[in-house]
Amino acid sequence: MATMDSLIGLVNKIQRACTVLGDHGGADGFSLPTLWEALPSVAVVGGQSSGKSSVLESIVGRDFLPRGSGIVTRRPLVLQLHKTEGGQEYAEFLHLPKRKFTDFALVRKEIQDETDRITGKTKQISPVPIHLSIYSPNVVNLTLIDLPGLTKVAVEGQPETIVQEIESMVRSYVEKPNSIILAISPANQDIATSDAIKLAREVDPTGDRTFGVMTKLDLMDKGTNALDVLEGRAYKLQHPWVGIVNRSQADINRNVDMIIARRKEREYFASSPDYSHLSSKMGSEYLAQLLSKHLEAVIRAQIPSITLLINKTIDELESEMNHLGRPIAGDAGAQLYLILELCRAFDKIFKEHLDGGRPGGDRIYGVFDNQLPTALRKLPFDRHLSLNNVRKVVSEADGYQPHLIAPEQGYRRLIESSLNYFRGPAEASVDAVHYVLKELVRKSIAETQELRRFPTLQTELAAASYHSLEKFREESRKTTVRLVDMEASYLTVEFFRKLPQEVEKAGPDARGSTPANSANNSAPTLDRYSESHFRRIASNVSSYIGMVAETLKNTIPKAVVHCQVREAKRSLLNYFYTQVGRKEAKQLAQMLDEDPALMERRQQCARRLELYKSARDEIDAVSWAR
Repeated sequence: MATMDSLIGLVNKIQRACTVLGDHGGADGFSLPTLWEALPSVAVVGGQSSGKSSVLESIVGRDFLPRGSGIVTRRPLVLQLHKTEGGQEYAEFLHLPKRKFTDFALVRKEIQDETDRITGKTKQISPVPIHLSIYSPNVVNLTLIDLPGLTKVAVEGQPETIVQEIESMVRSYVEKPNSIILAISPANQDIATSDAIKLAREVDPTGDRTFGVMTKLDLMDKGTNALDVLEGRAYKLQHPWVGIVNRSQADINRNVDMIIARRKEREYFASSPDYSHLSSKMGSEYLAQLLSKHLEAVIRAQIPSITLLINKTIDELESEMNHLGRPIAGDAGAQLYLILELCRAFDKIFKEHLDGGRPGGDRIYGVFDNQLPTALRKLPFDRHLSLNNVRKVVSEADGYQPHLIAPEQGYRRLIESSLNYFRGPAEASVDAVHYVLKELVRKSIAETQELRRFPTLQTELAAASYHSLEKFREESRKTTVRLVDMEASYLTVEFFRKLPQEVEKAGPDARGSTPANSANNSAPTLDRYSESHFRRIASNVSSYIGMVAETLKNTIPKAVVHCQVREAKRSLLNYFYTQVGRKEAKQLAQMLDEDPALMERRQQCARRLELYKSARDEIDAVSWAR
């Protein structure tokens, strides 16, 4: 069975780990999970001059807390008490782990000095706690968190916001469901005006988590007592009120031993006509034992839920660490390996876009299936093969000698000039695919999770990829234009041989009849410059161009895919690899110049993950009763 020592000691260890690894509850600017706020603790709350410091010193049995006017406690003090079996009393600070303090006057000085290290000497406050462990045979196992005293007025040297800042800090501790509130109120003030009770009532209206402590009972006016409060009639709590008699200021000035002060406190209650019937449940020693047993019970009850929280948070933090990526190695070989790994991850995603595993590659098919055919249909062949233009081209091709049989030069000029129109759709297809590939590079970089850490590498990778795509585009443009030029270089003779022979009867008014024709009354000659003749030429050229268009509609996509898409899949990063291979170690480090925000986030997550794993190990090391 777990002992009280092991339970409270367990929480002590986890609390110390929390502070070392940056978790002291509240907002930390990184939205990280906090283990501190899940741990049961006893938060000591009281107004200034309520006797809060005297109560803590009485529980410890030592003078060790700074004293003075105004706000003395300006950082939370996590006071961990460890009961020993005899031996010398000593104290240890978490921030000075190798030093044992046996002079408690030096403990007081170190609390002051450590407070000033964080807050300066400007009387500001800080939520970062100081951890102090005291080992003594005169204490019980207990952890208390001493918080700045609640105040209503800022003193000289403090901003007007200090009142609200202190309340916010104290509230952040006592609002926790696992927090045990030790509310300290002086008996010589009206309980209705107690700052501690007012705050406790707000955060714990049922009083389940609140222990009320009434100090300065010996300073009440003669003829008055605090029985209405101590017996739970004036302000009822679920736990009994405890009365405390602190040392007088004269005792403090004379450095009266705390053990003697404890004895005097016991004698006061035992001999008091007002409180003798409650004497067994009064005094600082009883308060310490009561809190120790209750804290142990709360810890025991909360361990299962704390364990669940720890395991769940470890999974979440490990998932985020995988998302953020591992830290960067310092040597050039490891950095180059990391760069190449990142390139492979990017290249894999890029290929998934092209091959259909991710959206985007289908836009390339859209260029071939929609954009190219539409562009071919919109070419201005109707205008180019109009009657007037055909007449003009054919006539100019004949020169001074009209063609005798067929206007071959006219045909050639019409076909070659028509084929030039195909250059536009061919180059447009090249450009359209180029822009799709560029967009896929951009998307792939954005979708490569591991690359998000390195904005410089993203920029260089994109630039190198675009350089390669530009090279592929140029090669593709040359190839597709060459396909068009090839069509113009050699016309398909078979097409023209299959054309129907031109047979056209001339009418009675046919011009160009020779005297021999008239004399012999033979068949009239063909008028090769009639409108129907030019229409027939236009129709024949249009048919040939249509045949070529069908061919190019099939071959241009092949050329574009071969020169651009296939090459992008095969060698998109070759240029980048060449450039990286020439870089020095310093340049490689610059490429892995991580986003500072992500770097800081990873460091914070790593520390928090270390905390939760440490807490899990501490809990696993304790054997729990079933």
